[in-house]
Amino acid sequence: MAMDNRARGKRTRKKVCSFCVDKVESINYKDVAKLRRFMSERSKIVPRRVTGTCARHQRQLTVAIKRARHIALMSYVSE
Repeated sequence: MAMDNRARGKRTRKKVCSFCVDKVESINYKDVAKLRRFMSERSKIVPRRVTGTCARHQRQLTVAIKRARHIALMSYVSE
């Protein structure tokens, strides 16, 4: 069995939500450059355990990406 990081003495840093740091109230679906940072190379939405966003902003981020896809600002699949 693999031991977790705390048992081996290594402490992992808790990821901080970049939207909370910038004090963003709502995420705009028109800001495609910012939204692309939270998508994989296969155009999938990256989960919050990977990106470090909080639950509130992850929900807003998901809605914004889906809206941008719906009006063709972003693609559903990679090229």
